[in-house]
Amino acid sequence: MFTGFVAIVVIGVGAYFVLNDVVPMSSKQVYQSPNAAPD
Repeated sequence: MFTGFVAIVVIGVGAYFVLNDVVPMSSKQVYQSPNAAPD
């Protein structure tokens, strides 16, 4: 049960970074808050 949950989290994080690499910069800027930290 716990292993399955960890697998889902790992896959979700991996997909998140993959999508960020695929989406063009112009589209990414729309989702970035101007008040967000520069981290």
